[in-house]
Amino acid sequence: MAEGSGYSAYLGVSRSLSGRQWRARPADADIVRRHQLSLGLSEPLARALASRGVGEGEGETYLNPTLKALFPDPSCFSDMDRAAEILVDALERRRRVVVFADYDVDGASSAALLVRWFRAMGLEIAIYVPDRITEGYGPSPAAFRRLKDEGAELVVTVDCGAAAHDALACAAEIDLPVVVIDHHLMRPGEIPEVAALVNPNRPDCVSGQGHLAAAGVTFVLLAALNREARRRGLKSMGASEPDLRAWLDLAAMGAICDVTRLTGFNRALTAQGLKVMSGWKNPGLAALMQVAKAQGAASTFHVGFLLGPRINAGGRIGRSDLGARLLSTDDPEEAAALAAELDGLNASRKEVEREVLEAAVASIERSNAADAPCLIVAEDDWHPGVIGIVAGRLRERYRKPCIVIGVDRAANVGKGSGRSQPGVNLGAAVQAAFEEGLLLAGGGHAMAAGLSVRPDAIPELRAFLCERLAGEQAQAAAEDALEIDALVTARGCDRTLWAEFQRLAPFGPGNPEPTFAAADVRIERPVALKGGHVRCTLADSSGGKLKAVAWRMAETDAGRRLLQEGGAVHVAGRLKPDDWQGREGVELEIEDVADPRRISE
Repeated sequence: MAEGSGYSAYLGVSRSLSGRQWRARPADADIVRRHQLSLGLSEPLARALASRGVGEGEGETYLNPTLKALFPDPSCFSDMDRAAEILVDALERRRRVVVFADYDVDGASSAALLVRWFRAMGLEIAIYVPDRITEGYGPSPAAFRRLKDEGAELVVTVDCGAAAHDALACAAEIDLPVVVIDHHLMRPGEIPEVAALVNPNRPDCVSGQGHLAAAGVTFVLLAALNREARRRGLKSMGASEPDLRAWLDLAAMGAICDVTRLTGFNRALTAQGLKVMSGWKNPGLAALMQVAKAQGAASTFHVGFLLGPRINAGGRIGRSDLGARLLSTDDPEEAAALAAELDGLNASRKEVEREVLEAAVASIERSNAADAPCLIVAEDDWHPGVIGIVAGRLRERYRKPCIVIGVDRAANVGKGSGRSQPGVNLGAAVQAAFEEGLLLAGGGHAMAAGLSVRPDAIPELRAFLCERLAGEQAQAAAEDALEIDALVTARGCDRTLWAEFQRLAPFGPGNPEPTFAAADVRIERPVALKGGHVRCTLADSSGGKLKAVAWRMAETDAGRRLLQEGGAVHVAGRLKPDDWQGREGVELEIEDVADPRRISE
């Protein structure tokens, strides 16, 4: 393995074909040496560990995260003990409990965790998931009134509810107790009056676990429930108390699919959850693997790209409760039927997404808007279930904030979803637009936002956001860089190298997957694949060859260069296992390409 450049521009790449600078991921040299000595690591792996903020004495826990070492005391979460008391009271009194869940993977996983705990304790509880199109996100007064009329005696919201002030006020009026389990940001002074509100991001919570997904918060709640049930002498069906370790797979699903920071306790929850998931004991997850024609040990790839999208498909374009039902069932036949339905919906979702994406790109190119600080595209009848995905695809392509709006002319409203670049706070800008009276509703966080707008206000909204974000986007573009972990050769990329860096897994926010650079490689046998992908072989001067693939790059400058055989290029990407026909090799998923003749332009 070659030594990386000490210059700010890695391999001299100040501008790649995607317009980015390459630079070495920064690491403290002294910490690198200490990791080498204390943990027996190679210099590249020790450097990668240090570059992820792992200090002296923290390496062993980071490489081998355990719940025993990192599990927080449930009582450090505001209202956690109160929530546990209320729920165990409901169990003892056999009350009619309804879990009100968000329609994404995190919501479905959270709901399934609660259903499974109550089932183990001998009580079946109901699941309610609002319809994305007819009801929208989160609790509503109408939904709570309906549940009350149907006999609900206690509602537990998961992955939603903290900001549902009108709905919660309605619940209080109709005497419907609500326990909120959430993880979304809350503003100071905005704690609603409810039976209990557990949220590590409520202003007065001192847990320090604000990066957890709702499923992670729910898993901690289960520990509190076990403790409270134990204190009262209650027992589960056939055991002293439910073994929570069996449900770690659901906690990992929420953490990965909600793109949370995989550090600290959340990292341990995810790492151990993937181990549990690999046994494929959950009938729903096992059935999804079958319809996805996948096998092997669970990884973030399986969760993020095979299982998660299928579960989300129900909430996007189908029946919103399918995912929660799938993850909570113990019936293999029911799981198989639900998985097949979700698989079909996911195929339909892909086609709808493709159509909207193509129309959005055509709109941007036709209007010559690609140079604007913020891209906003709108069209009649774009499906609200895919606009967020499309916004993310546009953000990847244009590397700037993008908002996609589907307009319902009959209702005279446009529903939009946006995704942003690091360094550009889209949520704050959308909130500002709402405060200016340009939006019917709007909010979010730095990297994502949602909004509702009158169609005739879209041009004014576009002008407002472009003006407000121009400075941030210019600065973000100037600082846009690809951080490299190590320089490799085509010959040196093998399963041993891949396995060494897998010790850092699971990867995600807070722990990026290692990025490798290869210098002066030749492109051989390039092929354009369906879907805008490119496949090729990279050859180095020693005769080493490495298979490579570039997803959704064919129509970019980098992809067009990859389709030209011959000539030397620098490439950067992530190593992936290649087990096709039992070969146990690796391939490079290309992230970026630089032409050595143009790296300083």
